[in-house]
Amino acid sequence: MIPCMEIRDRVAIVTGGGGGGTGRAISLRLAKDGAKVVAADVDEAGGSETVRQIDAAGGVGAFFRADVTSEDDVRRMVAFAQDTFGGLDILVNNAGLTPGPHFPDAPVEHWSRYLDLNLRGPMLAIQYALEPMTQGGAGAVVNIASVAGFGFAPHSSPEYAAAKAGLIRLTATLAPLAERASVRVNCIIPNWIGTDGVKAEIAAMSPEERAHVPEDLTPPEDIADAVARFVEDETMAGRVLLWWSGEEPRLLPVSERGM
Repeated sequence: MIPCMEIRDRVAIVTGGGGGGTGRAISLRLAKDGAKVVAADVDEAGGSETVRQIDAAGGVGAFFRADVTSEDDVRRMVAFAQDTFGGLDILVNNAGLTPGPHFPDAPVEHWSRYLDLNLRGPMLAIQYALEPMTQGGAGAVVNIASVAGFGFAPHSSPEYAAAKAGLIRLTATLAPLAERASVRVNCIIPNWIGTDGVKAEIAAMSPEERAHVPEDLTPPEDIADAVARFVEDETMAGRVLLWWSGEEPRLLPVSERGM
């Protein structure tokens, strides 16, 4: 029997939890399974709507306005979870964005902000979450990356691709935290997720651009299910789940020659 971490009665933070797509789906799934969920976001209206939907479904949630590029916001976000719900057990680093213009055409302050959002923000959140998770006896972190950071193909947003590649590698290097601090860090690498925002983006594409988009988009609820499985499965640490749209997700093997 696989050792299992119960989600019920745990305290979770979902960054980007106010977004109407993946962040909200993850927040709702964890709340449905009995977690007390902090939906953290810069979007106050979106975050409040996520909490309203959690409450309407009989769950427990709270919104906290946090910009994960701000160390002070991240510190206060973790303290809010502890003060409001009594601890922190689950962290989902979901917040991410890559508006144009992009490196190297973008000003330094623009691309730097989104490098911070997609990589430094998750690193800050993990660092501040470690102490309360360790105090609670165990913790689970799930990083949401992107296929933009996987492989060696060109990408239209180099800063986003580089940040997500870093997040994937970060996950693998943190596998020893499971032994050292009883905190498991895992990662999901999705392709195209069928959120309203992504569908609108596809609709605005030229026919030539749309030809490169897969027909089958991954529902955000499926990503949320994968997050829950990573949280629950105590055998998983430093593992990466690759999920191309229209294909079955697969766990990437642990490199035997990682340096």
